Amino acid sequence: MQKLFSIVAFLFFCSTFAQENKKDDIKVVEVSCGQCKFAMTDKKGCDLAVRIDGKPYFVEGTTIDDHGDAHANDGFCSAIRKAEVVGEIKDNKFVVTYFKLLPTDKK
Repeated sequence: MQKLFSIVAFLFFCSTFAQENKKDDIKVVEVSCGQCKFAMTDKKGCDLAVRIDGKPYFVEGTTIDDHGDAHANDGFCSAIRKAEVVGEIKDNKFVVTYFKLLPTDKK
C-alpha cells in the first residue's frame, strides 16, 4: 500500500511540475500569413507563420485554416495577430505544441 501511495505521489508531482514548465514556456508572438504579411517567399499560397524576435518562421503543428477565415478582415492574410505559443524552432520552422490565438484589440 505504501508503494502505491509513493507511486501516486510521484506521478502527481511530475504532472504538476510538467504543467508549471509549460506555462513558463508560453511566448506571445506575432502570427499571420507568411506570404501576405511577412513577405516570405519559400512557399506558394497562404501559410501560417510566426514572427519571433523579428524573424518569421513557417509553422508546423497547426495550419492557417485551423483558426478561422484567413481572408476575413481580422484573418491572417489581412492582419498580423498575437498568439500564445509553445514550441521550438527546427530546420528553420516553428514546430508548435500549443497555440492560442488572442482576441483582437477592438478600437
